Amino acid sequence: MDTPPMRAVLGAEFLGTFWLVLAGCGSAVLAAKFLTPDDGTQLGIGFVGVSLAFGLAVLTMAYAVGHISGGHFNPAVTVGLAVAGRIGWRLVPSYVITQVVAASVAGAVLLAIASGTGGFDAVESGFASNGYGERSPGGYGLVAALVTEVVFTAMFLYIILGATDDRAPKGFAPIAIGLGLTLIHLVTIPVTNTSVNPARSLGVAWFAGGDALSQVWLFVVAPLVGAAIAGASYAAITGLRKAPRVTEGIANNP
Repeated sequence: MDTPPMRAVLGAEFLGTFWLVLAGCGSAVLAAKFLTPDDGTQLGIGFVGVSLAFGLAVLTMAYAVGHISGGHFNPAVTVGLAVAGRIGWRLVPSYVITQVVAASVAGAVLLAIASGTGGFDAVESGFASNGYGERSPGGYGLVAALVTEVVFTAMFLYIILGATDDRAPKGFAPIAIGLGLTLIHLVTIPVTNTSVNPARSLGVAWFAGGDALSQVWLFVVAPLVGAAIAGASYAAITGLRKAPRVTEGIANNP
């Protein structure tokens, strides 16, 4: 299989990350709560709908462009795969920069859409940003948020590494990864609004005000730590003698 040029690889990562943040965070900002103007009936999609939106965004883009870039769409995934030996460390900076830029562009597009209705305030609404303490949907503190993001990001990486293992059935990795991300959101939205992705957190935090930016460090550091733990331990847990540099699979660089 021909190796795609780097511009195509980064273009695919940009497109996939853009869609993940626009669709996932967009579902939270635009559709999670929607009251009819006449009688106030709730027609919003709620936590379940937002969870599905994030999972479906990853699933659809993994099938659409995963064969080009590996379908990371997440700096934590890129770092975890590098630790596991699935991609070279030289690729990490360009991947991460592209992902953060794409997420930020998606945040700007989402702000433009959300501002189309009178009275919208990104700071007041929270703009789907992540947080702990008073900014946690359920009021969870710093330690709970830290543990949540480390553990659930690690589990996400185990899913990715396992689904894209040479020993796994071919062609089903995007389904496992998308459903895995959906499950993670179903559990953790009340705790942190679910990050497990530093680019997703940064992409909306820029527009959500100083309080969001003051807490975003956790949603950069914790997912990276969790991903590194999974990347370093996957081979030992699953009996691999050596982490292979896989040439196929949704989470690996072609």
